[in-house]
Amino acid sequence: MKIGITCYPTYGGSGAVATELGIALAERGHEIHFVSYDQPFRLGGFRERVFFHEVEMEDYPLFEHPPYALALAVALHDAARNHALDLVHMHYAIPHAASAYLARQMLEDQRGLKIVTTLHGTDITLVGLHPSFHEITRFSILQSDGLTAVSTYLRDETVRDFSVPAERIEVIPNFIDVDAWRPGLEPCHRATLAPGGEKIVMHVSNFRGVKRVPDVVETFARLVKRVDARLVMVGDGPDRPRAARRAESLGISDKVVFLGKHQSVQELVACADLFLLPSATESFGLAALEAMACGVPVVASRTGGLPEVIEDGESGFLREVGDVEAMADAGVRILTDDHLRERISNNARAAAVERFSSEAVVPRYEGYYQQVLDG
Repeated sequence: MKIGITCYPTYGGSGAVATELGIALAERGHEIHFVSYDQPFRLGGFRERVFFHEVEMEDYPLFEHPPYALALAVALHDAARNHALDLVHMHYAIPHAASAYLARQMLEDQRGLKIVTTLHGTDITLVGLHPSFHEITRFSILQSDGLTAVSTYLRDETVRDFSVPAERIEVIPNFIDVDAWRPGLEPCHRATLAPGGEKIVMHVSNFRGVKRVPDVVETFARLVKRVDARLVMVGDGPDRPRAARRAESLGISDKVVFLGKHQSVQELVACADLFLLPSATESFGLAALEAMACGVPVVASRTGGLPEVIEDGESGFLREVGDVEAMADAGVRILTDDHLRERISNNARAAAVERFSSEAVVPRYEGYYQQVLDG
């Protein structure tokens, strides 16, 4: 198949999964054309059967906000026409699915271009619900020939809030390369991150409000009273200063390290002894899955799609949103009980390999593409 893929190229779960999907499909013999305003951050180096088409934007004085959605439609139209694409796979409904619809209209049914849209999260639970975008989001979703959601939770949210028939949405979970995300990765940065031999507690995110980053600090402040540990914060975003101030006010600044954004996050996660993800909601929880694949026990919120990824008490621990005391207690249990930690670690890794590896999930996308093409 010849497949066009559009995603947000910046750091984030939807872009990461879309890029990994394209790479995996190319390795399975398909021709992949990424179409976006920048090269996806995980698309590095030359790869056979992988092409990148940059959306060209002109900065006219007339436009206070350049019309990216229209420029994307043109780029998708050109890629479909010039490379005989069989379908385009749009990750994130707005504006990508709308742009794909325009591109298909511009083709005037010359190719019968099929559109698959994957719903990832805030396109449904936040952006799409805004009155300015609700109707165009619903229209774009319904105009897609195929719809997938990364969790049952997100499918149900879409059905409820956008009146989309449940049978139209295929649930295909996020996935990772379990060879890239695995225990024992080298180089190991443990000596640098915890020079005194402390336990390493880690959090990775975009530091936005939904991630409840101050709760990470609050949880760690309670945990570190009982366990010699250091907190490693990976990523960046608007709540980073707030988290840093909270660490200072709690008197634990010397125990907290803010590393900022990193390309090779797996090398850092593989060093961790515990991963904290106290989000207000997660449509799936890719960061949790990445930690699990590295054999790192996760303590996360019981919310959104996380219970579909983590089996409480078996492959990690789930606690109520905002319950930092309970999260700290669970973290202490893991860090002080070697047998428990080993069991959780082994179960987490096994779940990642068996249910969420590229080998397990990518063929499901292939089958779904064929189903869409067959009509």
